[in-house]
Amino acid sequence: MHIIVCIKQVPKTTKVDIDKETGVLKREGIEAKINPYDLYAIETALRIREQHGGCVTALTMGPFQAQEILKEAYSMGVDECILLSDRAFAGADVLATSYALSQAIKVLGDFDLIICGKQTTDGDTAQVGAEIAEFLDVPHGTNVSRIINIEQNMARIEMDMIDSFLIQDIYFPCLIAVEKDIHTPRLPSYKKRISTKEKEIQTITLNDLGDKNPRHYGLSGSPTQVEKIYVPDVTSVRTAVEGDSDKQANFIYEKLKALKFI
Repeated sequence: MHIIVCIKQVPKTTKVDIDKETGVLKREGIEAKINPYDLYAIETALRIREQHGGCVTALTMGPFQAQEILKEAYSMGVDECILLSDRAFAGADVLATSYALSQAIKVLGDFDLIICGKQTTDGDTAQVGAEIAEFLDVPHGTNVSRIINIEQNMARIEMDMIDSFLIQDIYFPCLIAVEKDIHTPRLPSYKKRISTKEKEIQTITLNDLGDKNPRHYGLSGSPTQVEKIYVPDVTSVRTAVEGDSDKQANFIYEKLKALKFI
């Protein structure tokens, strides 16, 4: 069974600069980490491999420094790591990102299951997984909170629909995007980190893809453009209310009502 896990490098801090011309984050020189939701995706893939055998490949798109999260993926136990990197991919929105990842997955060849985290902490669109599946023309399930069982050609999954749960049979090859409560991610292993220190990370560039048209990637291939992005002003006013609990509760109620929260 070949499982591909799509992961992303995101900033560790919310204090980032924005390129005023392109509207994209300036990631150079910023301390980064694996997107937290992707840790659950990695753990899910590793557990499936432990139960059913196979190979887990971690795939990320980003600059050269994105290799750091692939090294961490190695230390968690994945078998192979792939970096999709080319200047042509810079500034991609969710659609161009999804298309580039789908083209890289085609280069990797046959797969049974693609696992993504539900969303990323720097974009929060929760769209990339579903769009990869559409580009690859495979079925997908999102908000997956549990994998009930896996058979030879399908998986039975449980999806969190907020006020209910939906159980669905999804046939391989397919893609799922997992919730953060599906499993507790394991910690990276120091022993694995040492043993995989020199392990190869394959790099895929634009020239390796089936579609080599640069206009389909990066800013050129992005139908959405950020017009303005800014950090909102944060203001807070503290008010002390004296009196018994009924008076305090009524004060809070009236405040919330005035703000149209209730």
